[in-house]
Amino acid sequence: MMKRSCLHLFYFILVFFLPVSLMAQIMAPGATGTDQTNYPVFSGTDNIYIFCAENEGAEMAALQVSTELEGTKTFLWEKYNESSASFDFYFSESSSGQTSQISGLADGCYRATVSLGGTTEIYRAWAFNNWITVSGEEVASSCESFKMEGRFTTATLVYYDLSNNASIEIFKDMKVQWEDGSTTVSSVQSPEFFDLPSQNTNYTFTAFDRFGCSASTNVFYESIVPEAKFSVDYGDQANANDLEAPLTVSFINESQNADPGQYEWFFFRDLNEIKKEAEGSQQAIDSIMVVAYDDSPVYTYENTGTYMVKMVAKKVTELNTCVDTFYLDDYIKIDSSYIRAANVFTPNGDGVNDVFVVKFFSMRSVKISIFNRWGKKVHYWSKSDVQGFEDSFTESVWDGKIGGRYASPGVYYYVVEGSGRDGEKRRAHGFVHLFRGKD
Repeated sequence: MMKRSCLHLFYFILVFFLPVSLMAQIMAPGATGTDQTNYPVFSGTDNIYIFCAENEGAEMAALQVSTELEGTKTFLWEKYNESSASFDFYFSESSSGQTSQISGLADGCYRATVSLGGTTEIYRAWAFNNWITVSGEEVASSCESFKMEGRFTTATLVYYDLSNNASIEIFKDMKVQWEDGSTTVSSVQSPEFFDLPSQNTNYTFTAFDRFGCSASTNVFYESIVPEAKFSVDYGDQANANDLEAPLTVSFINESQNADPGQYEWFFFRDLNEIKKEAEGSQQAIDSIMVVAYDDSPVYTYENTGTYMVKMVAKKVTELNTCVDTFYLDDYIKIDSSYIRAANVFTPNGDGVNDVFVVKFFSMRSVKISIFNRWGKKVHYWSKSDVQGFEDSFTESVWDGKIGGRYASPGVYYYVVEGSGRDGEKRRAHGFVHLFRGKD
């Protein structure tokens, strides 16, 4: 009977007088990343909370313990001392609240003990201030490429095995990237770029880790390469489906980062002419017709043909002369010469089809003779330097009058002769009907 009473007393003391060790909840307000310990010897794991600090030495870490115990409690905070391999007092408070928080913490392991009467709750957590600093610069530049160099330093985060005080470094998985605006252009720390922009450009170098901490810096690249580009303006023939010789073309310079006065324009010969000359020849063919050195030249093509144009733009700096070449997207195609004549006209003064029109295209000279049914020449028109489709088309070739008087209605015969700007002799002839009456 006595043995049973002693046994009951032993259990009474164990339950009511010895402290009960429980696990409370501990959080880390403002933490950007978390991990867990991997102790080599110590059993169990502890949470690791990572805070992104603005710079080395900044103490941003904070921990908060929560409990469900009701009443006035004691919150005891201790910090692990790796030198003595023990926990030292850090902070203590008595409160009826459910939480206790400490902030501005240095790196380390913190232990929170919550006590109320004979009840005790204990929790541990590691908190680290993680910082990254970066710098970068352009280290080399040429006409073919340029090199950037990025550098970073970052905090070394180390925790300790609570059994044998062995140190363990936290793996951060550092990565870098270079961006042009919002576009990532490299994931190499010191890259070489071969796609050179023709404008001065700010690149952003960023170093970051798996915990969401990062640091960035802008690196300025001063471009030394030009970008050659131009467009063409056909003037009065801008809306024509066919281009006629002589054709005056304005070349509009749209290049970037090239120096004024540092342009070369290569006007090629007619493509068909080059091909014909190259057939069966073992000699190199000179395909260039004219070289110009204007910034925005104006050139007149006197003859029909298929023509290409090339521009070379230059940017001159102290150590380099960089060039870029641009070819016209498509050939300038000036159609062959031809002659076409109407077969009827009505010179009755109503403003519609009142003149006999002969359409001639890319012609250098034109002669037109009109004959009556007996073969007598009743009208003659000529032009020795034809200068464009519109002028030719609107020329009053014959207004239906002979010697100032209206010609008799009927059938007339025309003969058109001329020399084309493609070197061809052109001739056309036929009948044209003259009607005088009005509808």
